[in-house]
Amino acid sequence: MSRSGITRKLIWAAAALCVCVLIFAIIAYRPAIATVTRPDPRLFDPALVVRGANLARLGNCVSCHQSAGGRPYAGGYPVKTPFGTIYGSNITPDPATGIGAWSPAAFRRAMREGVGRDGSHLYPAFPYTHYANVTESDLGELYAFLMTQPAVRSVPPANTMIPPLGFRPLLVGWKLLFFRRQHITPAASQSAAWNRGRYIGETLAHCTACHSPRGLLQQEKRGAQAYDGGWSGGWYAPPINAHSPAVRAWTVERLDAYFRTGLSTAHAAAAGPMGSVTYNLARAAPTDVHALATYYAWQMRAAPAARFEPPLPDRQALASQRHPDGARLYEGACAVCHEPGAAMMVAGRPALPLGTPLHEDNPRDTIQIVLKGLHPPVSPRGPYMPAFADALDDRHVAEIVAYLQMRHGTGSAWKNLEKDVAKARKEGE
Repeated sequence: MSRSGITRKLIWAAAALCVCVLIFAIIAYRPAIATVTRPDPRLFDPALVVRGANLARLGNCVSCHQSAGGRPYAGGYPVKTPFGTIYGSNITPDPATGIGAWSPAAFRRAMREGVGRDGSHLYPAFPYTHYANVTESDLGELYAFLMTQPAVRSVPPANTMIPPLGFRPLLVGWKLLFFRRQHITPAASQSAAWNRGRYIGETLAHCTACHSPRGLLQQEKRGAQAYDGGWSGGWYAPPINAHSPAVRAWTVERLDAYFRTGLSTAHAAAAGPMGSVTYNLARAAPTDVHALATYYAWQMRAAPAARFEPPLPDRQALASQRHPDGARLYEGACAVCHEPGAAMMVAGRPALPLGTPLHEDNPRDTIQIVLKGLHPPVSPRGPYMPAFADALDDRHVAEIVAYLQMRHGTGSAWKNLEKDVAKARKEGE
């Protein structure tokens, strides 16, 4: 090919690239929305504020918008992803560092489209893929609640994303691939409580965000895989559909009690990210919590335990033979609380083999509970377990976990436990 022919091809290629960049820029561009003077909190109808507070609790909003030891809604909580760490933003009504200068239209666009007031695209760690389906009235109530909270001047740490993902316009490509609004219409064949629970669970509570698997680009796998189990903050969120590994049925009554107290006497106590969820649900409207219980009990209506609750396994002799070190460690560190008849087996404490973590197809939650312990999720008088991360090394934790799974588990044996413990410990740093 002649030099002039090569030159023409390069020119055409450059022109095509410029056109593509221009088209992408047009698609990605979102104008800034003008700032407003912070609304006077006294102008909001108190009834709207009360309803907005309830919606914020149902959405567990404070958990991602409050750092450890920080002020509520002032941001700073780190959300770790495979692509970097994203910090929750300040959503107090501080005009300079929060959303005090945001108009209702700017707030609505952020919730519905994942676009900030300044036109920047928001990372989907902020679950606008769920909030897009929140009703107009609920958005107004949330706005009223947030604008009446104490303004906190606080700038969260900068996100640390791997290059080039810190360039926010690239998020448009993700949105084009995975972001679709799906209006939630009531099902005439279901009760009012079921429909209310579905609306809350699929929008504000964004339950699939933790309980569904994710693809290569961290998109939720919904449809047939919705609620098949997923990962959140280094914890495994088990399936809450027909694949639930629980050995006791999740009835409406049991779920309602679990959501309100962080404890089910037929299952276990809320741990990990679910602890903060139950903390907020315990302070939400009881009718809404009951609606959530109605919907998710229905989701798990075909789970194995819903059809038959099996006897609790206890293969103590076999587990001691296979894992003698784990048996000795358990006897010294755990038996005083977890053995039947033990002094610490106070009324209402679920039996150890009832806990879903021992019946999951991976050991992560059992490992995390041993490492991090368990703090009362709802009230100071709730269940407590000390953390053993500093007292036990990786091998010791792996031995205890192997012993527990052999003794009480219902699935196949977990392998490479010491490696899993090391990974869990590193993720918690």
